[in-house]
Amino acid sequence: QLQIVESGGGSVQPGVSLTLSCSSTGRALEYHAVAWFRQVLGKEREGVSCINAPGGSTEYVEAVKGRFTVSRDHAKNMVWLQMNSLRPEDTAVYFCAAAEGDHAHYSHDGCYRADLYNYWGQGTQVTVSA
Repeated sequence: QLQIVESGGGSVQPGVSLTLSCSSTGRALEYHAVAWFRQVLGKEREGVSCINAPGGSTEYVEAVKGRFTVSRDHAKNMVWLQMNSLRPEDTAVYFCAAAEGDHAHYSHDGCYRADLYNYWGQGTQVTVSA
């Protein structure tokens, strides 16, 4: 059974960078599409970025375009979300999610359909404040 392991959250000042990491135990992430979601207490979970299984296709929501970069390394079984120029509105719990194959990445409704991702991490808190 694949289990997602996230790390890298923290409390930072605006303008600083953080990198979130996502890996797995039990099975490798290599043949899985991966997406990053975030959730603020009391609000719905929202998609942030996604990457297809081979790693050649990525997407970003408008709010993070130009600031966040998603990447993966199959040999290391890792997916990263590099977050630059962090803003207070980026404060949230960030979740890494994975789905076998690329159906979730190329969904007709986009790559942020949470119900298409079978495996979820426990979440890591990112707090951006002065």
